[in-house]
Amino acid sequence: MNLSIETRQIGEWWVNQHLPDGDGPHPVLLLVHGWTGDENVMWIFAQRLSREYLMIAPRGLHPAPNGGYGWHEHRQEDLPHYEELQPSIDRLLDLLRTDNFPAADFSRLAAIGFSQGAALLFTAALLYPDRFQVLAGLSGFLPSGVDPLVESKPLTGKPIFIAHGRLDDIVPVARSRQAVELLERAGAKVSYCEEDVGHKLSSSCFRSMESFLEIQEL
Repeated sequence: MNLSIETRQIGEWWVNQHLPDGDGPHPVLLLVHGWTGDENVMWIFAQRLSREYLMIAPRGLHPAPNGGYGWHEHRQEDLPHYEELQPSIDRLLDLLRTDNFPAADFSRLAAIGFSQGAALLFTAALLYPDRFQVLAGLSGFLPSGVDPLVESKPLTGKPIFIAHGRLDDIVPVARSRQAVELLERAGAKVSYCEEDVGHKLSSSCFRSMESFLEIQEL
């Protein structure tokens, strides 16, 4: 069964949303695309997840040179510094308000990010840990400069799922392994899935992510 999806413009944002049946308030699933993505690409993951979520997929604020969007200004360096992502993080968290989504319960917020979207969510959780209950980062990485954020253990007890392909030639798998180490140092309870695929989520890791999300109490 396909999800019903509505496209909305809210200020500077373009957002796709799925509104569950009933008045709510509903738990929220935030879907954050990667570099050159948009508000449409993350629904491939959402189709098999719980219909009880109010799902929100925003478009990144920075146009990519060859099409699509991202979460910081385009640059040639390998890894962004976390401060380059912080403006998009702050604007995104400001978007997630009940006056924009009246049926949402943002005290029950889960989020899935892919590639650069995972980097955005990992950073957002380190900066604002109280905003997120559950995170999943797929084919992602942590930006540079986060070590001082990690040391205070802001993610103590926070459940985080990470998946990566060993054959990924866009974001090397070593980046996810490093992210696991850093997030665990920050106190997170990390579940990790690694398979012989490229820059995508394997079917086995998808099932693991489904199980991970199902056991969280939102």
